Amino acid sequence: MLGYLIHFCRSPIFEMLNAQSMKYKYAIFFVVLFGAICSAQKTIEIGQILTPKGEILVWLHNETPKHKASFIQLANDGYWDSLTFNRVIPDFVAQGGCPDTPAGFKNPEYLLAPEFNDSLVHNYGAVGAGRDDNAQKLSARCQFYIVQNKNGEHRLDGDYTVFGMVIKGMDIVDAIVNVKRDSLDEPFTPVTLDVNIISMKRNELKKLYPDYKK
Repeated sequence: MLGYLIHFCRSPIFEMLNAQSMKYKYAIFFVVLFGAICSAQKTIEIGQILTPKGEILVWLHNETPKHKASFIQLANDGYWDSLTFNRVIPDFVAQGGCPDTPAGFKNPEYLLAPEFNDSLVHNYGAVGAGRDDNAQKLSARCQFYIVQNKNGEHRLDGDYTVFGMVIKGMDIVDAIVNVKRDSLDEPFTPVTLDVNIISMKRNELKKLYPDYKK
């Protein structure tokens, strides 16, 4: 914010005010100062996943508005709070929410059209929507996964929608995928979920997520 004000004071517009009333000059200065302060204090919605291992914070991509809105709605409804990370595989993913079923996902209330984006890929920490093997690649919005493979899982790009990125807590995800599990990759001891939407100031978010731009 300080850098922005210095830049403004050195700008041609501000210099032009030297020939004008000092009253107008400082009135404009304080308007810009107030705007800069308000911008710095603006809060952003962030996904919070509380687990027995610790807290995971998730940035929700604006490029996938339907998946973002869906995650926020289900979190605010407390949908996931009775569910678990039910499929955990080291060097692959931690998957939580509604479990897979032999019949797949048929309830239209929980199906969502894909929102593929070439800039949103399955890097380490990417958060994506699960789905069954349907031809339309519809997301099961009740299910999400976090990529734990440090090399990424780019074979999933263009087939599964990436709608978020872990900005804090990948050490927690690493711990979750390494718990003892059965032959179906379900933890012997349930890894419970408490999913919320929290507000974070923009300057705080920038520290956790340097790629944040808006």
